[in-house]
Amino acid sequence: MHAAIVLLVLILTYFGMAAGRIAWLQVDRTGIALLAVIALLVTGQMTLDDFGTNVDMPTLALMFAMMIISAQFAESGFIDLCARTFTSTEHGTTVLLALTVAIGGALSAVLANDILIITIAPLLIVGARARGFDPRPFAIALAASTNAGSAATLIGNPQNILVGEIGRLNFWRFIGICGVPALFSLATVFTVVWLQWRRRIFVGGASDPAGLPVVVSHPFDRNQTIKGAVALAVLLLLFLTPVPRELGALAIAAVLLANRKITSRTMIAAVDWPLLLLVACLFAVTGALNQAGLAAKLFAFLGDHGLLPNGLVPLTLFSVFASNAIGSLPGTMLLLQIWQTPPPGVLYSLALLSTLSGNLLLSGSLTNVLIAERAERVGARLGFVDHARAGVPIALISLAFAVLWLALTHRLPVLPTPLPVGQ
Repeated sequence: MHAAIVLLVLILTYFGMAAGRIAWLQVDRTGIALLAVIALLVTGQMTLDDFGTNVDMPTLALMFAMMIISAQFAESGFIDLCARTFTSTEHGTTVLLALTVAIGGALSAVLANDILIITIAPLLIVGARARGFDPRPFAIALAASTNAGSAATLIGNPQNILVGEIGRLNFWRFIGICGVPALFSLATVFTVVWLQWRRRIFVGGASDPAGLPVVVSHPFDRNQTIKGAVALAVLLLLFLTPVPRELGALAIAAVLLANRKITSRTMIAAVDWPLLLLVACLFAVTGALNQAGLAAKLFAFLGDHGLLPNGLVPLTLFSVFASNAIGSLPGTMLLLQIWQTPPPGVLYSLALLSTLSGNLLLSGSLTNVLIAERAERVGARLGFVDHARAGVPIALISLAFAVLWLALTHRLPVLPTPLPVGQ
């Protein structure tokens, strides 16, 4: 009965992840995961001690620290400065589109994507409207380049942080493996969006500033920006040392919180607490699967029937389905709970492929959803079809190159192979 209840709660939770929310209630994915944890607690299937045991604190700590570091760049006005390239440069749409892809890709590789998007997307979209451009291609380019750029590093997005912490992967080795496919994906983003929108990106004369929505902006503070850049540089240098990533990042976050100009309340308020709660709750729910003995049985079943995604073809199919059905992060967490000791090649490939798969559909990643929400708030609706027209070719081309790259570099075989005894 214990195993049956845990399995039922897990299934309902992931159905909720696929739906995105409970249709007749204002309950999103974080709320669904929290309700699942509460259900396990009140039915006695999990204790609070079990909850604490299941949560991987290094992952949460690193995610929190990266959000604080990213908040430093947001509050210092650096991200706003990047967005203002739209209002200051006199170049044409081709250069502006290239700048959007370059800025989105570069910043997403080292900053928390949610804080980056919340800050830059409204400024970018309103800036495009102010210059008489259709904002949709720039919103699509920003979303796709953010996903692509975040695939390059272990701190680029939540699922990469999770994979890196669980597998204790080397930060710089990860860049060596995933950096080239990420750069190719950025080039693909620019090419596809430019080809589709180059003849219709200009919709008229510059808009009257009085008729545009007001967007919150941060004045540029040179000293605070330098402080953030130094903090980020020190963090990257610490990745060369044996110091655990999460501890080094927390120490740097603590230094940034002790700020004479930006209040700690402001920095802490910028943290995406719902995302951290979602991760903690999913750790608890999937951990209950292991404690009930179901994870081992599922692993044995998948291994016996050759269904484990230990080849590039099945892992790509899994990544595309998981990213666009239940989300990259929930899918990755579930797989790593069932398969607790995958080889490094699977971990590197999983992080890369699941991130690039997020470009397929508008619902494929949190980044896409956030940009669509911000666009609608400033009067520029980004529809599912608009995104798919560019997202589908971007994802398919990027994934094809990534699979080819991983195969040629011998990170993982193309087809699944039998597991060694004991694996």
